[in-house]
Amino acid sequence: MFEIPAGLLAWFYGLTHNYVISIALIAVVVMAITTPLTLKSTKGMLEMQKLAPEMRKLQNEYRNDRQKLNEEMMKLYQEHKVNPAASCLPIVAQMPIFLVMFRILRGLVYQPSDANGAGAVSAATLRAIGGTHDAAQGFIPRYLSIDSELYRSLFDRVEMPSFGLDLSKSAATAIGEGFSTGLVYALLVVALGALYFGQQKMVAARATISPSMSPTQQKLMQYLPVFFAVFQIFFLSALVVYYIFQTLLRILQQYYITKKFYGHDESLGRQAQRAGEAAKEEAKKSGESTGFLAQAKRDLAGAKGDDDKSAKPANKKPANKKNAKDAPTKPSPVTNKRVTAPKNRPTPSGKGRPTPTRKEAEAARSQRSARPKSSKSGKKKR
Repeated sequence: MFEIPAGLLAWFYGLTHNYVISIALIAVVVMAITTPLTLKSTKGMLEMQKLAPEMRKLQNEYRNDRQKLNEEMMKLYQEHKVNPAASCLPIVAQMPIFLVMFRILRGLVYQPSDANGAGAVSAATLRAIGGTHDAAQGFIPRYLSIDSELYRSLFDRVEMPSFGLDLSKSAATAIGEGFSTGLVYALLVVALGALYFGQQKMVAARATISPSMSPTQQKLMQYLPVFFAVFQIFFLSALVVYYIFQTLLRILQQYYITKKFYGHDESLGRQAQRAGEAAKEEAKKSGESTGFLAQAKRDLAGAKGDDDKSAKPANKKPANKKNAKDAPTKPSPVTNKRVTAPKNRPTPSGKGRPTPTRKEAEAARSQRSARPKSSKSGKKKR
């Protein structure tokens, strides 16, 4: 993965014998590979924007039925022969190229070091070249053939000079050595930030940013690359030079895209702009706000509506009182409760009188003995 582009960079250096020019030529090759992907991504994005009004209608119509909405959206894509992934997959495919070039340019000035847990890697590298940690070791270029002229020009060196600059230094390192020395390196980072800003201004001018974005989100997308350029102060100057040439080529690329997709009123870009404005107007009429957050809220509300709808049949009630009266009533289940008799209380039997307790029996006898004698006994005495 890394040896092939590194070999191409070494071949360019063999032709030019200049680091900056070699880096510029490798940037041209990378842009030649990624430009078809960018054009495909732009076309897919504009085709999706062109369908924005119809997509908005479907979202309003099937707001509470996510399954039906997905089915109708797929039918819409098939009818217009639009692939939703066409606008994002090419961009994802460019990420490996970015990482490969980042690793290759950093690998040109690799020096063995024991910092950050790299002692094992450094020791293995030094053993491979027959060096030791006792002596100061210069650059050991990675991913290059040891027979290439680029490898020999950098091996065991501590500088990567080109046009009066040491491309192995970062702007932060150069400023630390002296303000006058680091000023030129800092100006390279400022130039890169200005190019990023100009590129995004071209994108914003033709309104290729999604119409669903709010003005705040548009500003964020415009200034985010500029913030990225600020972090380049810690990157090697070789990487900054590569990004400068790449951004210059991207500006030419954006100029071509503007001419191709926005050259006349019936071009795809102009149709997508009008469709985006129509979708905005329809959203305003229905009282809905636009933007990623608002769309996310609508999606969550639709999913919640699906859950409530699926849960209703389980607790379904009669529609009106008449149906409630006609509905057969089910007998309520009889619950048998076991009652334990209180302590020192007689347990009632199923028949007859309850059996008195001992105290109750004694009280009854005492009452009978205290009663006066009956009249029969009096007559007998007479």
